Amino acid sequence: MKMKKLICLALAALMTASLLCGCGSSAKSSGSSMSYAEAPAMKAEAGMDMAAAEEVAYENAVMDSGASQSQASLPESRKWIITVYLNTETEDLDSLLEALNQQMTELGGYLEDQSIRNGSRYDQRRYRSADLTIRVPADRVDEFTQAVSGMANVVSNRRELEDITLQYVSTESRMLALQTEEARLLELMEKAETMSDLLEIEARLTDVRYELESTTSQLRVYSNQVDYATIHLSIEQVQEYTPVEEETLWQRISGGFMGSLKSVGEGIVDFFVWVIVSLPYLVIWGAVLAVVIIIFKKKKIKLFRRKKKEEKGEES
Repeated sequence: MKMKKLICLALAALMTASLLCGCGSSAKSSGSSMSYAEAPAMKAEAGMDMAAAEEVAYENAVMDSGASQSQASLPESRKWIITVYLNTETEDLDSLLEALNQQMTELGGYLEDQSIRNGSRYDQRRYRSADLTIRVPADRVDEFTQAVSGMANVVSNRRELEDITLQYVSTESRMLALQTEEARLLELMEKAETMSDLLEIEARLTDVRYELESTTSQLRVYSNQVDYATIHLSIEQVQEYTPVEEETLWQRISGGFMGSLKSVGEGIVDFFVWVIVSLPYLVIWGAVLAVVIIIFKKKKIKLFRRKKKEEKGEES
């Protein structure tokens, strides 16, 4: 009897151990399946974390080094739109425009827009000015700005950076998905058996191609903005350059005094020019005024004589 009890206990222990092993293996298998299912999401989150970490690392590097945006190297894995605003002065506008065109050609850029204003006697602008919109390859924008600094007096220089990596990647992914859908619709069109199926496929294909064209166009715009930096260049033709460095007290006093003398001289010249230019009008209006004064004086004399006669009549 004792032997039978021992055998029964041994069998019960084996059955319990086997049940525990089965539960453990099932738990492991379920855990492994959960990890496989979550793998894509984890990869996506990891990619986003890496991109964010890369951007933060770049910003920290720029802040720690104290370098300006024009000198800091941008991460190659990101898509950047570079926009530069330059305000410059020159003594010869035509020569500067010619030099800028030559520099653009050497760097592989082009002129997108140009506006030139000439001086006019009807306003306070005595000298010519110009506004240019220039596109140069993004990797050579520093070369162009340095060349401009050697050609003209740069009064102000501002640079803007816009990160469009997410928009670019999203648009590119959408374009690839639409191309895949277009190919599948063409395959289904060949296998269509009824006219209704064919018309339905053609309608969807038209919508896909329209959206694909719009998405492709937007991606081209992004690529052009990333590949070519935009430079807004403002040019003023002047006689004297604006000092870029901070002036001393004596320089400010002497410069202000000389500026006042120059303004007075220009005012006298302006008045003399205005008199000469307006001389015909002054002669006409002077003649009219003289006639009016003469008529007024004659009427006044007549009234005075009439009054004298009336006084003499009353006395007699």
